[in-house]
Amino acid sequence: MDLDRIFMKNCCPTKVGGQAILEGLMMRGSRALAIAIRKPDGNIHIAVEPLKPSGSWKKVPIVRGVVSFVSSLVTGTGVLFYGADLLEKWDLEKENPKEDESTLKSKDEEKGKEKKKDGLSKGAIYLSATLAICLTVGLFILLPTFILSLISKAGLTNVVLLNLIEGIIRIIIFIIYVWACTFMADIKRTFEYHGAEHKTIHCYENGLELTPENAQSFYTLHPRCGTSFMMFVMIISLLIFSLFGWPTLWVRVLTRLIAIPVVAGLSYELLQFTGRHNSMLVKILSLPGIGLQKITTREPSLDQLEVAIAAMKAVLPSHENPDIPVEYWVGVQLKDGSLVKDEEATAEYIKMKEEKK
Repeated sequence: MDLDRIFMKNCCPTKVGGQAILEGLMMRGSRALAIAIRKPDGNIHIAVEPLKPSGSWKKVPIVRGVVSFVSSLVTGTGVLFYGADLLEKWDLEKENPKEDESTLKSKDEEKGKEKKKDGLSKGAIYLSATLAICLTVGLFILLPTFILSLISKAGLTNVVLLNLIEGIIRIIIFIIYVWACTFMADIKRTFEYHGAEHKTIHCYENGLELTPENAQSFYTLHPRCGTSFMMFVMIISLLIFSLFGWPTLWVRVLTRLIAIPVVAGLSYELLQFTGRHNSMLVKILSLPGIGLQKITTREPSLDQLEVAIAAMKAVLPSHENPDIPVEYWVGVQLKDGSLVKDEEATAEYIKMKEEKK
């Protein structure tokens, strides 16, 4: 692994980031968010929406990290729901190609009712995000300290050693969890799109024309990846939690819960710092996260890179030029590269967003 191909000296780091989903991905610029998903017919579905301007919290260190983390989790959950819903709809159309338009419309209406029952509303997205946070906290923060309470009862009393072992157990659980996900077929495909996201961002930051062939020449590893953020959380939590010593079990649980926002905020600041610099210190700090990305990213195909590039191009105009207005846009990128807006789908997308406000 050549770190100089990850921390490139002549590249221009940007704020563009993304998230892989089933059969596609989301790209997020400074003023717009775009979702691109490969359709069964080979065309690429694209949805673009404007983003609200950042509040004053964006200028406050640590706080901006906490807000960004929660906001990204909520947005990411919504994107996952949106993509899964589209894939289900296309599968239905593929299985029933001879059904007339009225029948499909009826099924879509029925499905719309099911969506509300299943919770594809703003409340359900926030609930799902909350459950994800609870799972993360329980599995990676609280479980290790419960395990260590058993070890301390066995006679180990060295505070430094106890905190170190707890941190190591936390990291091991996290790595095992990520590794176990690779055995799921859908997750493997998602990790390929994750790799396509990173390659596309590398290609853009290095000033090359956004083509699948150019993007393919880069690594799937990127210093500003969310995987690296999670690894920073694991490492920084080890250091922060050590400051509280080794009190009783419930006091440890309470202090760890209270410290989570600080850990998340510091991890965000460190991730942003390593994403903007390429010194030897930055490379050393980033190595654990970069190493974990070798699990969470896979080599994508040229077709998958094409989807990532479609999402990137959809956010770049408004990202690069603040004078360009951002509007809702839903349509397809055809196989010849041309774009076709779907007015009805755009109206439905706007309505969906309005209902979730």
